[in-house]
Amino acid sequence: VIQFPTCKAKFIGELLVPVAPFDQKSGREAWTVAFAPNGSYFAWSQGHRIVRLIPWTKCLKNLVRDQGTNASSPRHLSRQNSDGGQVIPAAGEPREHTIDCGDIVWGLAFGSSVPEKQSRCVNIEWHRFKFGQDQLLLATGLNNGRIKIWDVYTGKLLLNLMDHTDVVRDLTFAPDGSLMLVSASRDKTLRVWDLKDDGNMVKVLRGHQNWVYCSAFSPDSSILCSVGAGKAVFLWNMDKLTLIQKLEGHHNDVVSCEFSPDGALLATASYDTRVIVWDHHKATILLELGHLFPPPSPIFAGGANDRWVRSVSFCPDGRHIASITDDRLVRFWSIEERAPQAIASVSNGLCCAFSAEGSVLAAGTRDGSLHFWECPRSVASLQHMCRMAVRRVITTQQVEALAIPTPLRDYLTYKVI
Repeated sequence: VIQFPTCKAKFIGELLVPVAPFDQKSGREAWTVAFAPNGSYFAWSQGHRIVRLIPWTKCLKNLVRDQGTNASSPRHLSRQNSDGGQVIPAAGEPREHTIDCGDIVWGLAFGSSVPEKQSRCVNIEWHRFKFGQDQLLLATGLNNGRIKIWDVYTGKLLLNLMDHTDVVRDLTFAPDGSLMLVSASRDKTLRVWDLKDDGNMVKVLRGHQNWVYCSAFSPDSSILCSVGAGKAVFLWNMDKLTLIQKLEGHHNDVVSCEFSPDGALLATASYDTRVIVWDHHKATILLELGHLFPPPSPIFAGGANDRWVRSVSFCPDGRHIASITDDRLVRFWSIEERAPQAIASVSNGLCCAFSAEGSVLAAGTRDGSLHFWECPRSVASLQHMCRMAVRRVITTQQVEALAIPTPLRDYLTYKVI
């Protein structure tokens, strides 16, 4: 029996997809949900080739307003206000878009441009695209191995990237505004694309022996983590585009990964019923978040148990983690505790992501719908905020070299969690 706290996460709304009676089959899954870095939009794959792009600020206001007028019932958001809908935004307001990607969508990622970040390809003087300060792109990874790049503000297709030979399972942009894109595929490779060089492929990263499920950049864009159908967690140097090391500790396929906002921690989710929080600088395990009690043996964890962890996401506050498992629960964890702070029910959850400001968690399910919860609220201590500021710029080894008291050193290296 699993012991849970009494706290239940507050469910604040959902986006449902109309389903015909004959449409109860695969292809409807919401494999991914993503929020724009600037908080302007969120997107999710609602199944059958369709991606919805919705202005997040407007959506959040509707959720809050509905909660204020009728707190007893969650908000069922409108599905009609798309490009051809009845509501026309005022001039200058973000527009909602419904995009037909031409094939099943597995991966989504937002990318924003910083003009001073130049392309790595210095020999080409002419480029088809000139990305400005206000450019916001959406990359979609498709079932046929293609990657399509869209302009978020207009909904228009910009680029069609073709090189993968199987499903593009996941996509991630470098956070530094360079528009460097990494794609993870079932063809056992990761590919690095330079969108400021008209989408030319920079490098193929090989090392996985099976499908690659997920990849994530560190906040400073220097390290890439990739995980897949295997027990190892791969770390790549993105300046040299070489493999740094493999982290060993999981007993089953690793399917999801994300760095903490300060880059000090790495969370990985596995079918072995666990989320592991790593100090990736030293390749050590700091925390194990178990979803089955008592903890299963490695043999049972490596098989078909009913606690497969499908997705993990780090909250922007750096103190909370969300996970989705096959036991129909979403859990909100604190990095200071080994038990969930709050739980909520979600049937057939597949993916989750925190909003840019960290106040809401969104989760996609097998029926293409999207669910929203209010995240547990607590005021971060000044200590923690200072720790994040320090860890954004120095590694664990650099902290350990400082002439500071041991308790402070342990706190800065997250050994106290």
